[in-house]
Amino acid sequence: MVGRILAAQHDGAYVLKIVGDVRVTLCATIDDYLQHMFEDSGFDSVLVDLCEAEGMDSTTLGLLAKLAIRTREKYGFKPLVYSCNPGINRLLQSMAFDRIFDIREEDCDNPATITEVPAVSGDADSVKEKIIEAHNILMDLSEENRERFQDLMVVLQQS
Repeated sequence: MVGRILAAQHDGAYVLKIVGDVRVTLCATIDDYLQHMFEDSGFDSVLVDLCEAEGMDSTTLGLLAKLAIRTREKYGFKPLVYSCNPGINRLLQSMAFDRIFDIREEDCDNPATITEVPAVSGDADSVKEKIIEAHNILMDLSEENRERFQDLMVVLQQS
């Protein structure tokens, strides 16, 4: 299934839902929504629903890590992640997400007001910048991630 990003917010409580197979083509959409969320002076909480996610590339994972790290730094708490898919759960564990998220391997109820986030397209340079940022964040999470993405980063930074 083609990836989609859904979101809802009420009184500073945010829900970000990943549906289908989310790839780098949605990185500008995700990053733009995260910026919007952090600019909300009433921001109070955030949860990420991955129960309908079929796959996520490393750029998407890096942007989710950015969400967690920024939330912890700015607000002092770990965001919740709900994930029902054993494959996605293994992916989260392999990326050291248990260090930055409170992961619940169960379904969650989403608000009735959840809607698709309008797609944002980025030019090649801004997308490349987001890819590099996302991978730097992942590499900082663990030595395994550093080794995993080191070659990719060399290629990205040379191009």
